[in-house]
Amino acid sequence: MLARLVGPSLAFAHPSGTVLVEDDTGSGAPGLCSRGPSLEMSSFGTLFKVSTFGESHGVGVGCIVDGIPANLALTEEDVQPQLTRRRPGQSSLTTARNESDTVTIMSGTGLNTPFYKPTHAAWRKYVRDYCEEVLEPVLEDWEQCAVKGKLDKCHEYMHQTYAEGGKRGILACAVGKPWPKDYTNCTAPEDYDNFHELIVIDETTRISGGISWAVLGGLSIGLPPVVNFGVPGDRDLQARCIRECLSGEKVICLCITEASAGSDVAGLACRAEDAGDHFVVNGEKKWITNGIYADYFTVIVQTGPPGSRQKGLSMLLMERSMPGIETRKMDCTGMWSSGTTFITFDNVKVPKTNIIGKLNGGFMQAMYNFNHERWMFLVQANRGARVCVEELQKAQRFRKESLKFARKRRTFGKFLIEHQVIQHKIGEMGRQCEALQAWIDYLTFQLTTMTKEEQNKKLGGYIALLKVSATKTVEYCAREALQVFGGAGYTRTGQGEKVERVYREVKAWAIPGGSEEIMLNLAAGSLRFVKRPTPDPRDATIKKLKEELEGLKKSSGGQARL
Repeated sequence: MLARLVGPSLAFAHPSGTVLVEDDTGSGAPGLCSRGPSLEMSSFGTLFKVSTFGESHGVGVGCIVDGIPANLALTEEDVQPQLTRRRPGQSSLTTARNESDTVTIMSGTGLNTPFYKPTHAAWRKYVRDYCEEVLEPVLEDWEQCAVKGKLDKCHEYMHQTYAEGGKRGILACAVGKPWPKDYTNCTAPEDYDNFHELIVIDETTRISGGISWAVLGGLSIGLPPVVNFGVPGDRDLQARCIRECLSGEKVICLCITEASAGSDVAGLACRAEDAGDHFVVNGEKKWITNGIYADYFTVIVQTGPPGSRQKGLSMLLMERSMPGIETRKMDCTGMWSSGTTFITFDNVKVPKTNIIGKLNGGFMQAMYNFNHERWMFLVQANRGARVCVEELQKAQRFRKESLKFARKRRTFGKFLIEHQVIQHKIGEMGRQCEALQAWIDYLTFQLTTMTKEEQNKKLGGYIALLKVSATKTVEYCAREALQVFGGAGYTRTGQGEKVERVYREVKAWAIPGGSEEIMLNLAAGSLRFVKRPTPDPRDATIKKLKEELEGLKKSSGGQARL
């Protein structure tokens, strides 16, 4: 009796178990064989569909010949993902994952688009190369080091990936358009627009939300105030900060949120007391992305009299070298590699020349970039529900992962995908993802064709609604995909690891930048004042009645009444 194995045998994965083998007499009769020395990892045979036991157990794929007809043979695309899956003891640092995508979805499969041009396709390939060559190999170890508190290793990964991103011009995309040509030696993509930035956010999030936050999170919200409003009292500091951050040499973060004030920016308590030629800053900031890695801190503080709220807020550019700044890593549900931080300012002396923009102008300066920040979050949330396949530009992350799994796992005599309830789950995930992608592309086009002032005037409510839609979509997809995966989706390694990771990251998109409740309030308030695109016929009727009334007044000596 000779065992014909596909990858590691079931016996190897389950030492106390048995495996199916083919009778070497040629009869094709199945038999049983205990794990023995003849079962080598290098043994391979003809691939036939016998059972799905191994297919449902990750590394234990070991379907063996049982004499069923050859026309039911497994195809290479069915087996290859299991053959190339990393084994126990292997990691992304030692063994590259080489899974091919076998699921085709609707968007990104050659359909015409008015938004994406050849320059975007070329840029996506360029960014994906960076993600797969630089980010993906360190992802797993970086996250584990963050969980275990190995901050030295986290700093090493941060500066390694950040510096390479700066060298390749990836970081220059994080501050929006126009391309910051005065502060970087990297060449802008052809016809640079907001879709190029969308691609950077999308592709980095394809690796993981946490690693996207690590590379782009602090930069995309902490640097724009310096770029847009400058440091009038110290232009050299302004130029040095921007150049060092875009080159990947230094890291910056935005410090707004406090333990008692988040969405209510006007209620911040961190104060900067006037001390002549400098301020003395005291207070705390919480949930600050990239804080433990940061060299620069864009900090909103109260500089006005008590009770002045938004009228007394100012922005200061602070440096790590200033005595009195203490950072402590926070342990959060997800986004482990992003360096979420609790920051304490204890009598920190900050020169008045470090004011960003205008004194007491910090509130409007913070609001100025909120649309950009929320747009970044919703693009990431969208990618949380989707992942690109190798050959195509877009695919649904959970449809892809869940569908591959559902096509192989059997329950009650059927493949999982054959159950109508599973088909409905996949269909609903697809419906929400396709609608969300279309809305994002449309809104990104508005960002591309409008000035910053027009964006802030017209798009605040729409971006707020879209952020809510995106976070609700990724929450739905994460939950339903985990249901399809079952126990595998509840496990941090193996087939369901991507779903499990995004399931942890959902609320990191739903809360920052304005919670879903705050966003709905904002949208309801702003959309009430959106001018109707077509005139209401009742307006013409009312106007005509008013004209008739004025005529009657004149003819009756002003005595006419409605």
